[in-house]
Amino acid sequence: MFIHPLADVKSNQIGQNTKIWQFVVVLSGAKIGQDCNICSHCFIENDVVIGDRVTIKNGVQLWDGLLVGNDVHIGPNVTFTNDKYPRSRNTSFECLQTCIKDGASIGGGATILPGLFIGAGATVGAGAVVTKDVPAGATVVGNPARILNYKKRS
Repeated sequence: MFIHPLADVKSNQIGQNTKIWQFVVVLSGAKIGQDCNICSHCFIENDVVIGDRVTIKNGVQLWDGLLVGNDVHIGPNVTFTNDKYPRSRNTSFECLQTCIKDGASIGGGATILPGLFIGAGATVGAGAVVTKDVPAGATVVGNPARILNYKKRS
């Protein structure tokens, strides 16, 4: 495991061969798998689970309630949310769980609304705004995100 000296990592649940780069903050309850690469300027809250071989590019915040499967790619500046009706100083909001399944890829600058499911092997295009579940193998693009196609199965 490699943790850059300029990272602030409070969790002790980090898998072997994971790299955490500078200016990353990981809170104590977060769970990060093996062989992950967490690039600079990321924030990982307490109730976050990240699988193995996950890449999280620069500038991504992972909020409570996010489950990330294995072999997932999260591009730079992807925005996750966990509150459908955010209000300042509202500490009693309903934290919705978002699940990113194995092998999914999320393009840079995409926005994922709370409480959604992104299926195994799905691709979210750069800049897409995902407002509903994405089926396994689907590629979604646009605002709001719509299905462009499905991966061919062999």
